Amino acid sequence: MTVRNISEVAVITPTRLRPERLEYLLELYASLQRQDTSWQWVLSLDGVSNAQVPEALRHDSRVTVVELPRAVGAGAARNFALNEVNASWCTTADDDDLLPDGSLSVRLRHAREHELGWCGAWSADLHLDGTTTTWRCPTPPGFHEPGDVWRYWTTPEATIPIGPTTLLARTDLIRGSGGYAALPQGEDYAYLVGITGGARGALIPEVVYYYRKHSEQMTAQPSYPAMEARARQFAWRHGEHLADLREGLVRLGSAVS
Repeated sequence: MTVRNISEVAVITPTRLRPERLEYLLELYASLQRQDTSWQWVLSLDGVSNAQVPEALRHDSRVTVVELPRAVGAGAARNFALNEVNASWCTTADDDDLLPDGSLSVRLRHAREHELGWCGAWSADLHLDGTTTTWRCPTPPGFHEPGDVWRYWTTPEATIPIGPTTLLARTDLIRGSGGYAALPQGEDYAYLVGITGGARGALIPEVVYYYRKHSEQMTAQPSYPAMEARARQFAWRHGEHLADLREGLVRLGSAVS
């Protein structure tokens, strides 16, 4: 009988193993190897063959490969990967980005010490010349009650309140909130609203994610803006209705008591 190692944190990465991004994927793998907490990397193959996975990854017991029979998009690929997570905590990383040293442990430690459902942080753009530019999200550092984060997203068109890929959350919270929305893009906006709306958490003022800037990234493609506004509207309204539900439950509780 094969015994699966139980890690502290799972990292989910959807990928189509595009040749121009394989070097980036291996750099992400190298950044995972430098982490100082145990991890499971769930690599969700979005309609490509397991045979295309780099050799080093296929022989690492910490890497779980999820082979999907057809392309389903990043959000659905993450949801299928979530089925294979065996860690109590989970985060995501795209196949062209990097995690700085201590990225997993600093969030995990803060969440555990304060009995939180999630912990977010800052990200930084990683430019082609190797320099970085830190992005400080609208949500301020500190503790946040369920639903507080959405209130820093003033309109669907405004800057999102937290970088979704910086969120490390309890796996049961992610599953309980429905994972990623069924959207072809922008599904991570709805994800962040659901996670931060479902439990108390915190934002720490440290960079835990490097967002690589390059010409092949999805947000740089000409087709990207076409559905951006609709995805934002969906996620923003998700937060609005969660707020209404919470307020309704509070009123119901007051009436019953």
